[in-house]
Amino acid sequence: MIFVAGHNGMVGSSILRILNKNGNKKVLTKSRSELDLTDQKKVLNFFVKERPTQVYLAAAKVGGILANNEYPANFIYDNLMIQANIINSAFQTGVKKLLFLGSSCIYPANANQPIAEDELLTGQLESTNEPYAISKISGIKLCESYNRQYGDSHEIDYRCIMPTNLFGPGDNYHIENSHVIPALLRRFHEAKENKYDTVKIWGSGEPRREFLHVDDLAEACILIMNIKKEDLSKKVKPRLSHINVGYGKDFKIKEIANLINNIVGYKGKVIYDRAKPDGTYQKLLNSKIINSLGWSPKINIKDGLKKTYLEFLKSLKNSSVRY
Repeated sequence: MIFVAGHNGMVGSSILRILNKNGNKKVLTKSRSELDLTDQKKVLNFFVKERPTQVYLAAAKVGGILANNEYPANFIYDNLMIQANIINSAFQTGVKKLLFLGSSCIYPANANQPIAEDELLTGQLESTNEPYAISKISGIKLCESYNRQYGDSHEIDYRCIMPTNLFGPGDNYHIENSHVIPALLRRFHEAKENKYDTVKIWGSGEPRREFLHVDDLAEACILIMNIKKEDLSKKVKPRLSHINVGYGKDFKIKEIANLINNIVGYKGKVIYDRAKPDGTYQKLLNSKIINSLGWSPKINIKDGLKKTYLEFLKSLKNSSVRY
């Protein structure tokens, strides 16, 4: 039985789709209303009852720069509780295989580019999302610590991957709490529909970001979950076991905005609000390890953005877009 924690989120829903597509009939899910993952007792009772054999830990409280600035306590507390409860409950009930989904924000703000896995804990984090980053680092170290202490005695094998910035179906399009691509898609779409003269974008547009379609990440998750331990151990170390998953190329925010603008078809003026924070100037992952294990992205940025916009329009018609 495979448990996908966070199956209603963008990453979890993509993992679920691909598992189902691959013929996995025993997949277990629970919505937030059915199971509060921040409640230790409820999570343990769930594991005791259902006894999953694999866990994809894709559940998390996520948001953009504004949300991380406004709600730092929520971001660190909720994510610490979710991770600790699931990982410990998995161990307590004999789960041997678990995959933890982290984030590229775990790396120092001034990390060497492209960012290799060994840049972790070598410098100061970006201040705008430090609480969230610390929670994700804690998740990595939880998995590594359980492996170190119980790997031999209990045969557990908990793995971690660190994706770059994601986009695709199931994203959050909240005007203030969303990430770059969904925020821009919504902004340009609404400007086109309402015939606005201008669209204002946070920051200078100069920082560079790497983006990956969520379905490519889901394929990477399933690969890493199921690859043989002896093959994986040749690529990672016990205290440096997380694996980057990136597109392999970054873009200026201006470039992404121009691509989205052209796809949406907005004809007005684009203004960059330099009074707003840019965040880290560049964040490009070194994905050599996962590339060497046989994975590479299949969906290019332009095609992925076109597909995502069509899915956004479809969601609007069905009133299912996440605002």
